[in-house]
Amino acid sequence: MIKAWSYKDEYKELRTKILNSIDKSIKSGKIFFGNELTKFEKLFLKKNNSKYGVAVGSGTDALYISLLALNIRSGDEVITVSNSAIPTVSAINSCGAKVKFVDVGEDYLIDTSKIENIITKKTKAIIPVHLYGQACNMEKIIKISKKYNLKVIEDCAQAQGAKFKNKFVGSFGDLGCFSFYPTKILGAYGDGGFITTSSKDLYHKINKIRFYGIENNNKKNKFNNKYYANIHGINSRISELQASILNLKLPKVNTWISKRRRLAKLYYKELKKTNLKLPSENKNCKHVFHLYVVYHPNRDLIIKNLKKNNINVNINYPYPIHKMKAYKNLYSYKANSLKYTENYSKGIFSLPLYPKLKFKDILKISKVLQKIVK
Repeated sequence: MIKAWSYKDEYKELRTKILNSIDKSIKSGKIFFGNELTKFEKLFLKKNNSKYGVAVGSGTDALYISLLALNIRSGDEVITVSNSAIPTVSAINSCGAKVKFVDVGEDYLIDTSKIENIITKKTKAIIPVHLYGQACNMEKIIKISKKYNLKVIEDCAQAQGAKFKNKFVGSFGDLGCFSFYPTKILGAYGDGGFITTSSKDLYHKINKIRFYGIENNNKKNKFNNKYYANIHGINSRISELQASILNLKLPKVNTWISKRRRLAKLYYKELKKTNLKLPSENKNCKHVFHLYVVYHPNRDLIIKNLKKNNINVNINYPYPIHKMKAYKNLYSYKANSLKYTENYSKGIFSLPLYPKLKFKDILKISKVLQKIVK
């Protein structure tokens, strides 16, 4: 059986080091905000060439805290896409703001040519989603944001290590949001997230918001490091255990990304002559292939036949967010304005791709697919 994703081989390789690290963390007497977290925050910022940042409880929290830090509230509008994970929109909704959806292009990323058409006086921010491991056109997005005085929050949950014009995602906008959900490029064995920024003021703000609004980095404030809320905040933190695991895995990220890119290259070589729509790497981009997403109008039949051959795949994402019961009545959009988003959702599926997947597995999957689509 070839699984769509698995962490077991990775854990088998790292098990002894992980268990030793966990034991060391517990013995330290610190469960939260200890040396492991401090070490991880410094290493992650260095890895991504980011100036400031904090680790938080999840990628969802990273988005929500970022919106709070930018004072996004009821009556405001935030532009994003509908072919994303639910957290992209749920974070906006939790702030009381309204979502303005933009369609995507053939690369599944936000269509920058359509952003200006839906900007109003109420629009306050843009959340570009670097989907499946490829960066959006941040040059155009930043240009639009400056023209209309909009904030930019990058959703980098699926694209750690991806680049646009040789610059890492998460370093273009006001804030960058990452996820350490187990399936991600850098995955914990639980939830985790990170927020990056080049603004010292925003750094201090997100640092307070993640821990009930408590001041912990300003000696001039008489309530510094005291259990006293200076601003409204939430509880969002990574435990020392998860931080210790991430510290072990972080040095391996570049190697894992290289393996992902080699696997993707092999898929392309084997499948380029089929009638599947294959992912491509945009100009000026470095794709990290968090997912290898293909498209075919007969998706369901293909998946059924793959399962008969003991090959499991995923669908990311089968339902656009604007079509979901929780959100479809909250936000208005013009008919046919999300044409590509809706069409792609009916035919996309993700082939197995993760660092421990073997090249022979790719060859087997490709051979079976060639026969099915033929």
